[in-house]
Amino acid sequence: MFERYTERARRVIFFARYEASQYGSPYIETEHLLLGLLREDRALTKWFPDQSNVEPEIRAEIEKRIIKREPIATSVEVPLTIESKQVLKLATDSADKLGHQYVDTEHLLLAVLRVESCMAAQLVIARGVKPGPIQEEMAKARAMATPNSERATTALLTLDSFLSGLKGLNLSELLSFFALGAVFIDISGKRWIRKEIEKDFEILFAPYAKKNATHVIESKIAETNETVVTTVLFKNALLASEQRVWLHRMSVVLIAEENDWVILLAQATPVQSA
Repeated sequence: MFERYTERARRVIFFARYEASQYGSPYIETEHLLLGLLREDRALTKWFPDQSNVEPEIRAEIEKRIIKREPIATSVEVPLTIESKQVLKLATDSADKLGHQYVDTEHLLLAVLRVESCMAAQLVIARGVKPGPIQEEMAKARAMATPNSERATTALLTLDSFLSGLKGLNLSELLSFFALGAVFIDISGKRWIRKEIEKDFEILFAPYAKKNATHVIESKIAETNETVVTTVLFKNALLASEQRVWLHRMSVVLIAEENDWVILLAQATPVQSA
């Protein structure tokens, strides 16, 4: 069923299963899928008219509506409800209608909106999220894409999910975005390998997780079916020891790995000093 799912979309199912177990639910409900979506891909909040505190507000409302039971061990099998199965089926349908070979997080969000009677749809619709703008943007990206550039778009979506997730600095969620042979070169030019990135993740990426730090993915430098090279411009990515540097540019190399993309190399350089 999940052969076409990107790694991000698969992690949504994993997180939904975790959310169900934490609330002691015997089933994976649509609200658990929604929490999994918001946890995995924070970039989805751009579709909410009011983007502030989307996940905490939705979680708080869910907790008001459900009966919280004793947590269930994650080793216990928890099945999907009929509505949740419907969401997953409609996600594939959305991908087919848009001509996409993959199922990603935005297809899942569209699917949630289509199951209007479920709790997840009610919570999202109440916050002003509409399927039209999502479909239009995805269709435009499809219309402009060549086979290579469509895959590159998927790579950039993966990168955007990682960058948006930096605000949470959750190592367990973000480390999976890196290839096993990944290398990070920090602003001073020091080279860090994968096991060092894992050990010092929060220190290395602290400048980019600051509340006032912003980023924009600039442009693709190169793209093939297997590799995408791009740059990201960060503003206000500075530490106490770097008060003069307020712009960083990060060059990023992503490689295809199974059904998704991972970061092979990220190199940060200073761009402008005050």
